[in-house]
Amino acid sequence: MPEQTASTRHTPPHDTAPATSTPTTLRRTRTPLTSLTPATALHAFHALRRAAHQVDAATPASRDREIDALRALAILGVVLGHWLVTALVAQDGGLRTASPLQHLPWLAPVSWLFQTLAVFFLVGGQVATRSLASARSRGGTYGSWLRARLTRLLRPVAALLGLWSVAAVTLLLTGAPLSTIHTLLKLALSPLWFLLVFAALTAATPLVARLSPLWPLAVVLHVDVLRFGLHLGPSWLGWVNVAAGWLVPYTLGAAWARGELRGRRPAWVLLLGGTAATALLITCAGYPVSMVGVPGAAISNLNPPTLAAVTFGLAQCGLALLLRDRLRRAMARPLAWAATAFVNLSAMTIFLWHQTAMMATTATGLLAGRLPGLHTPPDSVAWVGSRLAWLPVFALALAVCWTAFRHHEQGPARARNRASHVVRRHVPPARSSRHA
Repeated sequence: MPEQTASTRHTPPHDTAPATSTPTTLRRTRTPLTSLTPATALHAFHALRRAAHQVDAATPASRDREIDALRALAILGVVLGHWLVTALVAQDGGLRTASPLQHLPWLAPVSWLFQTLAVFFLVGGQVATRSLASARSRGGTYGSWLRARLTRLLRPVAALLGLWSVAAVTLLLTGAPLSTIHTLLKLALSPLWFLLVFAALTAATPLVARLSPLWPLAVVLHVDVLRFGLHLGPSWLGWVNVAAGWLVPYTLGAAWARGELRGRRPAWVLLLGGTAATALLITCAGYPVSMVGVPGAAISNLNPPTLAAVTFGLAQCGLALLLRDRLRRAMARPLAWAATAFVNLSAMTIFLWHQTAMMATTATGLLAGRLPGLHTPPDSVAWVGSRLAWLPVFALALAVCWTAFRHHEQGPARARNRASHVVRRHVPPARSSRHA
């Protein structure tokens, strides 16, 4: 894989993270918390700014930073959404899951803000289409391209499966209730369904790169008509939408890569059309208001995806496309870009381990008794306020997980050291630097 220095001005494929290692400035200036003073804090801040400027200066001007920003926002949206609407309640010596959306349905708009998977699939389709075209232009094969992408995507999964296999056996041997073990495993491994779908769509990129989004949208429409309108078909019919539903934003991303979504008109059509369709489906067709699953609800918009979830995703994609220029300007700020680069570098680690971080905090908190917002039923506004206060603790636990497992995503140290300080560069075709 060709490597370029920071002076090379080629558009990078966004399937690689925009940074490959922690800046040496940051590594040299780590200060123990016990000796933290205003002076050392100021010194650390200046070191952080210098490191951010180094990352910014080493990034080619031709890189589409707004794509990295959208991916980071999508990942962080999912993480925050899970932390806000998933509760582990201590009951009868074990733990069970609950959701504030069960007891406080007026919180449903929270799911509109943080159910951002459609944006991730939009970016994924755009990135995969460009990356495959770039690989082919350099004489690469589909097999080598797919192997590289899936390795980066699935490599961190082994650590998660290994840790939770040991944890499950330990819990069984210590006599933990089977219901508690099932609850913990279900939460910890729930991110894997997303990775499996994303990996399947990535493998199908050559087949779907020129597919119109209207085709998978039509499949979702017909499946929902059969399920909810005519009450026909087998019980598994809805699971067809797992592939078809997420294929809609994925093929939109491919259309973006082909240059078919230039300008603001397509984005406005997606935003307004998707919003209107979602509103009609909720008010007239009986679809749930929440865009995430609610325990005990008859219908889930997400598991499997419904037509309402797909039209809502279209609106999100339209909004994401409208924000491209603003995000591009925001990413011109070194600190903002360095933070975005960090999230992209650690995207799969953050996504895979965020539920484990929440559960580790919850289990540790049991040593102090039933803590509000952590072990109590999510049935009041007071619980919401307490849960917000726990978010920084969840983030700290996730930082510990990141420290322990980030190397599984970033690959062997030798490979990282061979890479440039910003990103390994592919040489794109001889055409526009922005539209590979």
